[in-house]
Amino acid sequence: MDQPIYFNRDISWLYFNERVLLEAASAVVPLVERVRFLSIYSSNLDEFYRVRMPVLLAMADASDAGNSQEILPDLSLSAYENARQIVNRQQQLFGDILVNELILELFKANITLVYNSLMPDSIQLRSRDYFFKKLAAYLEINTLNAGNNFFPTNNSLYIAVELDRNSAGDAFAIVTIPSAAVSRFYSISENGHHYVIFIDDIIKQNLPFLFPGRKISGAYSIKITRDADLALRDEFEGDIAEKIEYQLTQRDLGIATRLLYQPGIPNRLLQTIVSRFRLFNAARTQGGNYHNLKDLASFPVPDHALLYPTNAPAEFHFKYAYESLFNEIRQRDVLINPPYSSYETVLRFFNEAAISQDVEEIHTTMYRVASESRIVHALISAARNGKAVTVFVELKARFDEANNIKWAKRMKSAGVKIIYSIPNLKVHSKIALVKRNSNGRTEYTGLLATGNLNESTARFYTDHVLLTAHQNLTRELELVFMFLRKRRKPVENDRVEFDHLLVSQFNLQQKFISLVDNEIGNAKKGLPSAITIKLNNLEERVLINKLYEASCAGVRINLIVRSICCLVPGVKGLSENITIRRIVDRYLEHGRVFIFHNNGNELFFLGSSDWMNRNVYSRIEVCFPLYDRALQLQLKHLIELQLQDNQAAVTINEQLQNIPVVNKQTEVRSQMAIAEYVKNLEQDL
Repeated sequence: MDQPIYFNRDISWLYFNERVLLEAASAVVPLVERVRFLSIYSSNLDEFYRVRMPVLLAMADASDAGNSQEILPDLSLSAYENARQIVNRQQQLFGDILVNELILELFKANITLVYNSLMPDSIQLRSRDYFFKKLAAYLEINTLNAGNNFFPTNNSLYIAVELDRNSAGDAFAIVTIPSAAVSRFYSISENGHHYVIFIDDIIKQNLPFLFPGRKISGAYSIKITRDADLALRDEFEGDIAEKIEYQLTQRDLGIATRLLYQPGIPNRLLQTIVSRFRLFNAARTQGGNYHNLKDLASFPVPDHALLYPTNAPAEFHFKYAYESLFNEIRQRDVLINPPYSSYETVLRFFNEAAISQDVEEIHTTMYRVASESRIVHALISAARNGKAVTVFVELKARFDEANNIKWAKRMKSAGVKIIYSIPNLKVHSKIALVKRNSNGRTEYTGLLATGNLNESTARFYTDHVLLTAHQNLTRELELVFMFLRKRRKPVENDRVEFDHLLVSQFNLQQKFISLVDNEIGNAKKGLPSAITIKLNNLEERVLINKLYEASCAGVRINLIVRSICCLVPGVKGLSENITIRRIVDRYLEHGRVFIFHNNGNELFFLGSSDWMNRNVYSRIEVCFPLYDRALQLQLKHLIELQLQDNQAAVTINEQLQNIPVVNKQTEVRSQMAIAEYVKNLEQDL
């Protein structure tokens, strides 16, 4: 095998986000959905600047930052500078798509996106009324003099105003754009036409009311992005919830990583902003006239024909015991595939557990909790109904910390036993276990999933949820929960052994290596061999190297990787037997699937774990086998449809580029095909 090489993880992620951006340019995507893909791209990029850019900047400053095994678009530049160049190019593309395509298409649909303050007179009068009645209540005005202690918070929007110098010497001021308090857009219908206006422009139009008697030379939008990682020490002592709550108050005050500003801003104003807010080390980036375009997610929709058509999920059909989901699961394993399958079945799992006289105990993990979680309400009811309910709440789920803390406190006050984060580990597994007393004996029913127990994200994340009474799986689930109660990292003398589940920190990496080694052995014997893996992210080098080894042995490997992918495909002597696909479409691809040929006796696994350093080394993850033959065939068909996708799928080449699939003799858009397949599955039961 040739010397292994790897794509840089952050550059790889930027190419994924570019694929998201390209959906906004796709003519087959409904018009307002294209606008929303701009929103997704913008939101993704904001998080990248909050979380990853500080890391890249630190690496660029380190003397040993070089890594000869990593592929970068320009090897003469650091990963940080490569990232900046890519983002600048993508921002140009973003502007072209918005201005030269979408705004024109919206106008054809009788929607005018009013921008750059170009408002018809009648609209201007009505927007001024809106300014005084609604916006004025939220405006904050600050001068940029040395005595003002104003501090711009993370990712908030501001207008930097240049004024004539007054007697106090104030030449510059900052005005808030209150997009967190009110909608970013004001919409008006007039004579059958719909106008959508940025509140940024309404505020700019009415600045003379904020600075009476002053000459306004210019007004420019700015935004400051700050490092969002929590400075939290992992330790046993003290209340971790209190520590995280305190750190959340500091998140918006972190070190600035980027100053984004509107073109045309005078250098003297820009330098004053940099000096006044101490932004000397922040990347200074010229953007468009509007920032935080993630707010396009709330773009007003006057005509629902401009959105994806409603796709009702398939309802679960009972085969044996309609009166009880648990009795049904006793008879057969059930696989739910949201959003194609209704998530109501998962909610019923918890609801039945809450009210059933037979249920004695409920155990579950929570990573990202829905803002109005019906699952949590069921757990609270269960505790009040006398069940012993234990919930492991991961408080370190980035950007969901506050919501998780809120629900943990509510559950605790209702009598739920709450176990908080393990020091130096995140618990990312998505599992639940219900114990029932059936005729004097304890029955176990388990839930194992690839995605969070969150009914909100289940509407647009593609995942898989297994409901099972398989004794080997449920007994090992109990071992996982027994370990979680200890709230510590595994140590050498821990005698927890898993023969069926794959649990990181115990056997997950070793088991996957063994499964790949089995395919390598079969290939060397001349037996059929193949590996198909679907992941969100692929980074961990031990597992990547094992796939390289398998490729060199002749194992055919099909990868479906949505986001970060550090494996380089198609390199002779290293990875010529590996192909990588990426699918970006209506739903966010989120399930993790692992299929090993095993000389015709295929092995199927699902789970919460990507092949990332963090998943393998710094988290508790659970992957699980799928034993039911009918469910195996269903899952295999879903993956085959994705491998046949030639509409929403691209291949990743050895330069990391998104290459459209060439074979289009029969058009296959996998998400549409899967929706139809799952609907027919339920009808056939």
